[in-house]
Amino acid sequence: MKLAIYGKGGIGKSTTSCNISIALARRGKKVLQIGCDPKHDSTFTLTGFLIPTIIDTLQAKDYHYEDVWPEDVIYQGYGGVDCVEAGGPPAGAGCGGYVVGETVKLLKELNAFYEYDIILFDVLGDVVCGGFAAPLNYADYCIIITDNGFDALFAANRIVASVREKARTHPLRLAGLVGNRTGKRDLIDKYVEACPMPVLEVLPLIEDIRVSRVKGKTLFEMAESEKCLQYVCDFYLNIADQLLSQPEGVVPHELPDRELFTLLSDFYLNPQQKPVDQVADGLDFMMI
Repeated sequence: MKLAIYGKGGIGKSTTSCNISIALARRGKKVLQIGCDPKHDSTFTLTGFLIPTIIDTLQAKDYHYEDVWPEDVIYQGYGGVDCVEAGGPPAGAGCGGYVVGETVKLLKELNAFYEYDIILFDVLGDVVCGGFAAPLNYADYCIIITDNGFDALFAANRIVASVREKARTHPLRLAGLVGNRTGKRDLIDKYVEACPMPVLEVLPLIEDIRVSRVKGKTLFEMAESEKCLQYVCDFYLNIADQLLSQPEGVVPHELPDRELFTLLSDFYLNPQQKPVDQVADGLDFMMI
């Protein structure tokens, strides 16, 4: 199974990806996580350091694939999850999609691409061009990370459009949304009502999730010494269990930008009034 994790920049994709990778490994799967970001920090919480990128390694070898060995580019992280960082082209030059293609090509040359039960692509930011959508060419499922806010859901809708387009020529499905760092899900529910798709999980606003990124540790590793964090790990294990059930998924149909903008902005400008019956001074009244 190959998974592609997408979402708005800064939404917590890498932290979520690393914890999902560990959860899948805890379920007995052999997992490879591929970071697809020039920052090459996707796997930081798994390895504890910034591992060398595929592109850097290929450049050092003058692009002689035969001189590259698996140990040059594949690093084992916490929990037995293998890690690869694709890297990226210089700023303002090249294409991220090309880098992803070179990464997959090299892993196939090393006979590594098909050795894993799960390969997870952690992809940077919004989908604004075909290059960013390149990992979808290899994925069975796309997972979108969002929060309960306007910008993240607007980005999610763009990603939905890309999944729909890729599904025309690839056996790709959207597994669903994962809400991250949110105390509410009302706007998420509003969106999926208008654009039907599964919601795999909604993670509450937990400070330890943010701190884990700074510490360079997954929640699973932190939970070894802080047992109170085990309940957070259960969120990721639930996502893993749903994915391992090989869900049917959906080929979504995005909302037009203007319609989405109206839907989301109207939610804030004209919130649904939910009356709460109360009794005060012996009189029933409605609090809006």
